[in-house]
Amino acid sequence: MHSFSIDTPRGPAGIRITDPAGPSVSQLVLGHGAGGDVNAPDLTAVHDIAVAAGVRVALVTQPYRLAGRRAPAPATHLDDAWTAVVTELATADLPLIVGGRSSGARVACRTAAALGAAGVLALAFPLHPPGKPDRSRAGELPAGIPTLVVNGDRDPFGVPEAGGAVEVAVRPGAVHDLRRDLPGTAAVVLSWLVAHSWAR
Repeated sequence: MHSFSIDTPRGPAGIRITDPAGPSVSQLVLGHGAGGDVNAPDLTAVHDIAVAAGVRVALVTQPYRLAGRRAPAPATHLDDAWTAVVTELATADLPLIVGGRSSGARVACRTAAALGAAGVLALAFPLHPPGKPDRSRAGELPAGIPTLVVNGDRDPFGVPEAGGAVEVAVRPGAVHDLRRDLPGTAAVVLSWLVAHSWAR
């Protein structure tokens, strides 16, 4: 594992990369939730199972969090910083999967097509603000890119519907933090990666 920072138009972003023991099959770049960090339990579980399956995993800390702020930056700032980071990290020889949890999942979904991502992993995608199902963000889910959404069935932010290239795995008993049955959640992600030949 090695850590460093990348300059973006919105300030430096923090990067932590872990390479698998053997050759990398793909690269998975993950972002954090709005008030959280890359050490969230679901991100850690996915990181560990993916690295063990031959995936190079990069965890990205947005500039506002690296600067010590908890209040999230505007969506355009998040997308700008993320795009700069992923553009620098992407390599032509590895399929690129972008993803994250909650706010990070939204950023990955919004930018996936422009970044040429092969797939998108959306953990706890916040379909709408709690109690406001009329304010749906379903339009942010990429239409033509293989996407796995993993949400708890008790998530107050709602659960997106599957359709087109978007698969939805609903985790029983889990809320927005996806802490319930982390091994099960990680296994769902791994089977999706393997099905697309992005992990071994």
